[in-house]
Amino acid sequence: MSTPVRASDTPFAVNVEAGKDYYWCSCGQSKSQPFCDGSHKSGSFVPTKYSATESKAVYFCGCKASANGALCDGSHKKAV
Repeated sequence: MSTPVRASDTPFAVNVEAGKDYYWCSCGQSKSQPFCDGSHKSGSFVPTKYSATESKAVYFCGCKASANGALCDGSHKKAV
């Protein structure tokens, strides 16, 4: 399996809307971080769907190493 590109050293804060789906970039190549723009088409990555259950601020992973799917788990704080 390929290694994703580290898009950011910090998470992306996004105000999500209840009932809306978001597609998080898992490859790290999207120019629309933290969301997918189709840049993965030439590789083995696929976007991860995040469905907002309430309107609030969430933190999408920027380092692409989170064990919590699309959401940040603090992995960016570990040595690179």
